[in-house]
Amino acid sequence: MKQLNAAEKSRYHRHLILPNFGMEGQLKLKSARVLVVGAGGLGCPVLQYLAAAGVGNIGIVDFDVVEESNLQRQILYSVADVGLPKVEVAKRKLLALNPHISVTTFQEKLTSENIERIFENFDIVADGTDNFDTRYLINDACVLFDKINVFGSIFRFEGQVAVFNYLLKDGSRSTNYRDLFPEPPEAGLIPNCAEGGVLGVLPGIIGAMQANEVIKVITGVGEPLVNCFYTFDASDLFAQTLKIKKNPKVKIRRLPESLERSCAMPVATISAKAVKKMIAENVDFQLIDVRERSEYEVKNIGGELIPLGRILEEQNKIARDKQVVIFCQSGKRSRKAIELLQAVGFENLWSLEGGILEM
Repeated sequence: MKQLNAAEKSRYHRHLILPNFGMEGQLKLKSARVLVVGAGGLGCPVLQYLAAAGVGNIGIVDFDVVEESNLQRQILYSVADVGLPKVEVAKRKLLALNPHISVTTFQEKLTSENIERIFENFDIVADGTDNFDTRYLINDACVLFDKINVFGSIFRFEGQVAVFNYLLKDGSRSTNYRDLFPEPPEAGLIPNCAEGGVLGVLPGIIGAMQANEVIKVITGVGEPLVNCFYTFDASDLFAQTLKIKKNPKVKIRRLPESLERSCAMPVATISAKAVKKMIAENVDFQLIDVRERSEYEVKNIGGELIPLGRILEEQNKIARDKQVVIFCQSGKRSRKAIELLQAVGFENLWSLEGGILEM
C-alpha cells in the first residue's frame, strides 16, 4: 500500500488522529479510485471534499461548459470560468487544492458506448447527474461491472442520497436504483433542475453527504446508506431514511439500449436565432410556452402559457393554419408536447432548440 510523505502527514493530521480512522483510513483514501459523473451542482462539493480528504485517484465526467446560471450553486467555479469546459476548470482547481492527488478528466457525454471504457479504472462511482436516462445508465453499468454507486439527487428543495450495489460480507450486492424505481418516468414529464429550479445551498448539503458516503465506503468507518434511501427537505429540515429491499422482478442483463428517448420521435426544431428574427420581422406565427406558471413568472418571452400537463386539454388554443413554435426551459418538454399533439393530427409544430435558455 502507498505511504504518506511528510507533507501529507501534516495535511491530513486531523484524519490521522481520528479514532478508528487514523493512518489506515488515510492510506485507503490515498489508494482509492473514485469517478464523479457530473461536475455540476452535486459534483462540485463531492469533488472538493474528496480532493481535500485525500482520495488519491479522482475521475471527472462532464461534457458541459461553465455558464453564468451555474454560479448560483456550483461554487467550484467563478465568473472568470464562464465559457470554459467544466472538467478543465475542476481539474485545475482540485489540484490547486491538493497537489498530492491525481485527476483524470473525460470531456464527453456518458453513453452506453463509452461507459465501460470510462468506468474501467474506478471502483466507486458518485452519480451527480440531473437526468433519468443517465441515472439509469449509471445504475445498470454499476450492477453489470461490479461498481459501487453512491447516488445523489436534488430538485427544488429536496435531496436524496443512497449507496447502491454495495459489496456485502456474504459476497452478494445490495439493492440498486431499479429496486426502488424499476423503470424511468416517461421522457420529458418530470423537469430537471434547469427546468424546475433548485435552492442554491441544497447541492452543497447533498453533495457533502455523498462525499461522506464515499469516504465511509472506502475506509470502512461507520455504516454506509446501504439498502436505504435518505431524503432531505431543505425547506423545513425534515429528513427520513427509508429501508428498501431487493425487487425480485428486477433483472439487469444489459445496458439500456438508447438514451434521450424523448429525441427518438421525428420532431422539427427551430433555432433561437430564427425565432428572434421572426419576432423582429413581425412574422405571423404562434408561440406556445409549455412550462409551469412559476417558471413563466420568472422569465417569459411573450408566448401563450399552456403547461405540458394541459396541452391536449387545451389543444383548441393552438393554431393549425400557421407555424407554431413550442418551447420550454431546455427543449425536452416542448418535444414531448409536440409528440402528443402530432398524435392528434397537428403537422405545423416546431420545437425551440435549447428552450428559453437560448433566447
